[in-house]
Amino acid sequence: MSARGLLLIVAAPSGAGKTSLVRALLEREPGIALSVSYTSRPARPGEVDGVDYHFVSRAEFEAMVEAGEFFEHFVVHGDLKGTAKRAVLPLLEAGRDVLLEIDWQGARKVREQVPEARSIFIVPPSRAELERRLRHRAQDSEATIQRRLADSRVDLAHAGEFDYLVVNEDFESAVADLIAIVRAERLRTPLQRARLAGLLAELGGT
Repeated sequence: MSARGLLLIVAAPSGAGKTSLVRALLEREPGIALSVSYTSRPARPGEVDGVDYHFVSRAEFEAMVEAGEFFEHFVVHGDLKGTAKRAVLPLLEAGRDVLLEIDWQGARKVREQVPEARSIFIVPPSRAELERRLRHRAQDSEATIQRRLADSRVDLAHAGEFDYLVVNEDFESAVADLIAIVRAERLRTPLQRARLAGLLAELGGT
């Protein structure tokens, strides 16, 4: 039987570079599965069910909520979105490491249910740089940018709830920090004792 996998949570304020960092981590560090969220909204052109999201009807999503099938869920622009246990627990039980890319509120709910999860918060190097990055994307209106900046203060107020803080000033250094965290967590004694049971027994360990 495989040792249980590691559950990783990554959160950040909008504009901190979380998505790019997670993508780079998954490309460079093998064996991590990115959890695919469920949503009640229809698929957009080019989106693939089971890859971008698990697309379900609003009625099906609400039935899953009633059945307690989500670690966390919330409303985004009128649509429901959440992390389903069925998308995470089977992978962990099979020994796969799983990464959740969610916000601080979702992270709090997941940690309540999976205390052994490890959480990482991505921090921008400065408020000025955070605003520059939001404007550089050229995707949002001024009102949206101001709202995101206001929301970032709330997000950053909860940074202390996380196990690790990574400052994304230099992208490559931040990716290296994420890889170092993953590798260190994989080497923690509780996980290693399960994974190396045969070797430790052979060597006379416990």
